[in-house]
Amino acid sequence: MGTLNTLRKAYGVLKDKTKIGLAKFNSNFKELDITIIKATNHIESPPKERHVGKIFAATSVSRPQTDIAYCVQALAKRLSKTRSWIVATKILIVIHRTLREGDPTFRDELLNYAHRGNFLQISNFKDDSSHFVWVKTYVIFLEERLDCFRVLQYDIEAERLTKLASGGSSKGQSRRKSTEELIEQLPALQQLLSRLIGCQPEGAASDIYLIQYALALVLKESFKIYCAINDGIMNLIDVFFRMSQDDAIKALEIYKRAGQQVEELAEFYEYCKGLELAKNFQFPTLRQPPPSFLATMEEYVKEAPQSGSVQNKLENEGREQVPEVASDETKKQGEIRINKLLINEQEKNKLEEPRQLIPMEDLLGPYETNPTTLEIEKNNGMALAIVPSGEWIQ
Repeated sequence: MGTLNTLRKAYGVLKDKTKIGLAKFNSNFKELDITIIKATNHIESPPKERHVGKIFAATSVSRPQTDIAYCVQALAKRLSKTRSWIVATKILIVIHRTLREGDPTFRDELLNYAHRGNFLQISNFKDDSSHFVWVKTYVIFLEERLDCFRVLQYDIEAERLTKLASGGSSKGQSRRKSTEELIEQLPALQQLLSRLIGCQPEGAASDIYLIQYALALVLKESFKIYCAINDGIMNLIDVFFRMSQDDAIKALEIYKRAGQQVEELAEFYEYCKGLELAKNFQFPTLRQPPPSFLATMEEYVKEAPQSGSVQNKLENEGREQVPEVASDETKKQGEIRINKLLINEQEKNKLEEPRQLIPMEDLLGPYETNPTTLEIEKNNGMALAIVPSGEWIQ
């Protein structure tokens, strides 16, 4: 087996050299082709920073659209033709990093490419080993990432970077969305989080550094997705007891799924904490939503009015005052239950060791963090970087 692996590696290196030689003579984009081949070669190590930097430059807003389109096509073509899990993983790392750290022009071109029916194809993968299985889950996550952008129409990572640079509030885009938008967008974020959690490697793939390197990029994504979902759910809770029954049912399902994902995300974090790459990571503390509050929400759903939501009425009729969509008694009972829950939470926290919590208005949510979500993002900026052979991931 050792001899066979050695021969495969030697053959892969020979293929890379041959492709580089052909690119020098047959390509109109020979420098970019050579860079892509070197960044995604058969050597089992992360792409070198200088090659990734050149791809960033080739897909920047200052470059012609034809150059950016060619780069996307070249990466997708190389992915569709390779039979090597190493090459495939490195291509996906390059795509992922360019989405995160490069100009939005790359993401826009990738969306256009996907719209034409061409995307991250790995049809040549015939092996069912854990290596190939993990590559497929990584592809699914990146596809879901783009689908989520189509729904949200903004990039969570770009918002996070802007927010940290300006020293802004920890409350993100979801705080400025209407109820209808949140009901549409939160399921997309939750589906993305589900795909992310599914990237946990199994079997022999767990011990491979190249896969762990890619996993760190995926892990980075979880923090901002977590924050966005948390913010969005808090926004829904603010208006839940004024929703129509249809909207309330959808919001309740979102809230329930968030509670389920707390357990899944906690298990994913426990796995990641056992890895060498995560020894300096700062993870949020997750907590299940109070069962009593879920019961309160379910009671409201039974009594909620059938008419359109408050937001629809405001938009369609232009009213300045919020109309009554529930009986005074229903709203009064809901407010009493919420106040009791807040009091219980405050009393409970007095008995525990002092710790930094999210604001009291967020106690109804499924998450509790220590420290706050914004601090997690700031502190993990460098902790989440990986240093392969003296080179930063970011």
